[in-house]
Amino acid sequence: MSDSGIQIDNGSAIINTSLRHDWTTKEAQRLYDLPFNDLLFMAHSVHRQNFDPNSVQMSQLLSIKTGGCPEDCGYCSQSTHHDTGLKASRLAEVDMVLSEARKAKQGGATRYCMGAAWRNPKERDMDAICEMIEGVKALGMETCMTLGMLSDDDMPKLKNAGLDYYNHNIDTSERYYDKVVTTRTFADRLDTLARVSEAGINVCSGGIIGMGETAQDRVDMLLTLANLPEHPESVPINMLIPIEGTPLGDTPRIDPIEFVRTIALARIMMPQSVVRLSAGRTEMSDEMQALCYFAGANSVFVGDRLLTTDNPEEDKDARLFAKLGISPTALSQTETPECGKALEVPEDAEQDVALSLGRNP
Repeated sequence: MSDSGIQIDNGSAIINTSLRHDWTTKEAQRLYDLPFNDLLFMAHSVHRQNFDPNSVQMSQLLSIKTGGCPEDCGYCSQSTHHDTGLKASRLAEVDMVLSEARKAKQGGATRYCMGAAWRNPKERDMDAICEMIEGVKALGMETCMTLGMLSDDDMPKLKNAGLDYYNHNIDTSERYYDKVVTTRTFADRLDTLARVSEAGINVCSGGIIGMGETAQDRVDMLLTLANLPEHPESVPINMLIPIEGTPLGDTPRIDPIEFVRTIALARIMMPQSVVRLSAGRTEMSDEMQALCYFAGANSVFVGDRLLTTDNPEEDKDARLFAKLGISPTALSQTETPECGKALEVPEDAEQDVALSLGRNP
């Protein structure tokens, strides 16, 4: 038996609990293209081996500096390149940010994420940024920042302030990237992720689905993340919300089944990462979200806003969770995956689970 995570051979899939960083395009594409029920069965089995399948971690996101961004990301309302009617703001006051964080904690969020519309943070803003991190940590919450690209000088300041996670999405595949963003490169994104990881800060990185990319682009985006030296601790998967005035404002909605396939593949390839349903949940039916949770999504953003777009209201999430029997993950559970409901596997099988899939795709 090869210690290779997952193999597909003669119509069978072999699931191994070990992590991989050597996925090939062929392997990943064959998984993505499996019959839908087979893909979900495999992803859910992997999910149960690593997490409580009926627990979802809740984060909340606040825009601490809105608009005026010099980047030209084709999906973003905050870019100065796009006429979306959004007015730029200055960096928020620390007291306001901490007040909102308290409300988020009262609403059940265990992680507080703060985002600024910058290409990169300026030296003059770092003291306030660090105060925000320290203040949120003092509330007993995990902290996450997304500030654009980072320099070597930024890292020790964020680390010393106690930052738990840094979000920097790669957005899409390297092949499709310049169709979406031209003001910074795919390599720039990876350089920032490397700095974050080297500094000992948890990496939060995912992408956006439904920007006109192909299925191969979705596979390649996840391949890039899964083949990093360490898997991102959090993998947010966003569904594009077309915004009027942006280059992607008229993009048709992605097929829900294709979105769920992407969630499932992320779970299989990065089995111990938290996979987050991020932007786009207002456009998802209860049934689509339920399939995403079954496929391995185990985190959501709560609160009525995600930076500049709408998010489901608290009551709507509560009703859906009640219907599905899902409970919010406690902060103590976010530190180490709870594996108490993993599949029972004989020791002499080295924790390999053979799932018959009926036919070779």
